[in-house]
Amino acid sequence: MKHMLEGAVVAVTGGAAGIGRATAGAMADAGASVAIGDIHAEKAAEAAEEVGRGAVGKPLDVTDRDGFDLFLDDVEAELGPIDCLVNNAGVMMLGPIEEESREVTRAMIDVNLLGVINGTQAAMDRMKPRRRGRIVNIASQAGKAGMPGGATYCATKFGVIGFSESVRAELKGTGVSISWVLPGLVNTELAAGLPDIPLMDKLAPDDIANAVVRALAEGGSEIWVPARNQWLDAPARLLPRALRERVFEMTGADKVLAHADSGRREEYERRSSGLS
Repeated sequence: MKHMLEGAVVAVTGGAAGIGRATAGAMADAGASVAIGDIHAEKAAEAAEEVGRGAVGKPLDVTDRDGFDLFLDDVEAELGPIDCLVNNAGVMMLGPIEEESREVTRAMIDVNLLGVINGTQAAMDRMKPRRRGRIVNIASQAGKAGMPGGATYCATKFGVIGFSESVRAELKGTGVSISWVLPGLVNTELAAGLPDIPLMDKLAPDDIANAVVRALAEGGSEIWVPARNQWLDAPARLLPRALRERVFEMTGADKVLAHADSGRREEYERRSSGLS
C-alpha cells in the first residue's frame, strides 16, 4: 500500500477532525501529499500542521460547487494533479422527523449529499481527461437500514450509496474509479451521546482511515467497516419486513439513533446545523 500511495496527491474534506483527520494522517503516513479541506479554516490549518509531511490545510464549504472548484485548483497549484478525493465531510442531527426544523433538514442534505455530489463532479472534471484517479465517498451503514430518530440523516446516506453506485457505472472505461465506505458506529463527535448497544462495538476513526487507504491501494467498490457487518446484513435482507424489524428490535439496532443523549449532543448539533 505504501508503495502505491507514495507521492499521490490526496484531498480530504471535513479533514480537521474525526474520520477525516485520521484519514489525512493515514494517507500522509503512506507517503501521499495531503490537502485537508474544512469549513473551519483555522482547524484545517492546525490539522495539517499536526499531520506534517508537507500537508496543507485550506478552507472548504462542500455545499458551494464553485468554492469546491477553487479548493481543488489551489490544491493542484500547490501539490500537483489530484489523484484522489475523499468526500468525508458530514453532519448528523437526530430526533423525530416531525420535530426537525427546516434548517436542520437542509444542513444535512446540503453537506452530506450535495457536498458529495459537488466533490465528485469537481474531481471527475480533473481526473477524466488524465484517465486516472479515485474518488472515495464516506457513506454509513445507516444508508442501508432506515433507523428511527435519524430519518433525514439515513436518507442522505442512502443517497450517497445510490449516487456512488450510479457514478461507478458511468465511470467504466474512463480510468477513474469510485468507492464508498460504510462505517458502523465510530467514536467521534458526530456520534456523541449514542447509546452502547450489544453487538455494536464503537470503532476508532483509525479503523475507517485504514479502510480508506485500502480502498485507494487495492480498489473495490462498497467497503463495510467492520467487514463482518456486510455478511450479517445480506441474510437479513432475505427476511420478510416484519421479521427483519423484529430482529432490529431484539438486537437494539432500532435504538441507536432514537435513544441518543440529546444533552451530550446539543452543542455539536447546534454548531453543525449552522444555528450557533
